[in-house]
Amino acid sequence: MSGPILIFDSGVGGLSVVKALREQMPGAPLAYVCDNAALPYGTKADAWLVRRIVQVCRAAVAASGARVLVVACNTASTLALDALRAQLSVPVVGTVPAIKPAAALSRSGVIGLLATSATVTRPYTDKLIHDFAGHCTVVRVAADGLVDQAERLLAGEPVDDAVLEAGLAPLWRAPTLDTVVLGCTHFPLLRDLLNARAPRPVQWVDSGSAIARRVAQVAADESGGGVSGLSWATGSLRPGLQAGLATFGFAVPTELSAPAIGSAM
Repeated sequence: MSGPILIFDSGVGGLSVVKALREQMPGAPLAYVCDNAALPYGTKADAWLVRRIVQVCRAAVAASGARVLVVACNTASTLALDALRAQLSVPVVGTVPAIKPAAALSRSGVIGLLATSATVTRPYTDKLIHDFAGHCTVVRVAADGLVDQAERLLAGEPVDDAVLEAGLAPLWRAPTLDTVVLGCTHFPLLRDLLNARAPRPVQWVDSGSAIARRVAQVAADESGGGVSGLSWATGSLRPGLQAGLATFGFAVPTELSAPAIGSAM
């Protein structure tokens, strides 16, 4: 199957997965789509989100001619993977919080899950913890404010130290916590800033490498086909968005429009 590998996220968080994909598959053509008109996903109703995600991804796969869709968003993955696989003829690779590797890495058995409200409370997350971290204490922290900080960082805008510190603060109440799962694809973009604010050494774990390995298995032929570096967005093409995408080698986004894509809530 020809065509690029299409990375989908509500914003620029999927760019953290792009980095891992380029390390794993340096010759693969990549395309990017962000549903920035509906950002942030974590505050939207589940049923509405499933419809929205399917509509946007169907339009983006058609526009890009993609051979694989990477849902580089934890919220979208925990909600809509089954619906996407039912609606699309291309393979769909999702994202889940890296609970399993974090539990294996932790020496103290106390790990943190730093994610959005939607991911922290999702039954899917409960099952991951039950299946792979039953022997651990998992400190769940909803840090929705970090999504906007990652968007600001990629746009070349100043981040708010108070928001970063407030998002991290609940983790440090567990004195033996030694490993943190970055359970939102936006958060690895902030890794250096988060690490600088940690009061003690911790291991930061995300899903990027695991996603890239799975895509390499599914895509098979690394060279693929189609034009690499194309991108689409559903909302306003603000300069910051363009700058963030350009940093990762993507062209100015084209507006993604289709009759089935409704307005954001």
